[in-house]
Amino acid sequence: MILRFHREVYAGTAIDAALGRFAALASTRFDRSEDGDYFVVEVTAKTEARSRRVALELGNFALGLTIEQGGPDR
Repeated sequence: MILRFHREVYAGTAIDAALGRFAALASTRFDRSEDGDYFVVEVTAKTEARSRRVALELGNFALGLTIEQGGPDR
């Protein structure tokens, strides 16, 4: 599953922190890149359902961290 986080909404530092926290999940791989105005994260797990579930939780966690730090990187 591929997530696209817009720079005007998400902080890159928050995405990196979320990836660090989720890195311990067994059998799940995260590939982060950038595409224009977006941070892109591909989540790969054993099943598509697991990838989707982890991806959605990762997105929520990254948004929460962005809010905690006062918004997107400026």
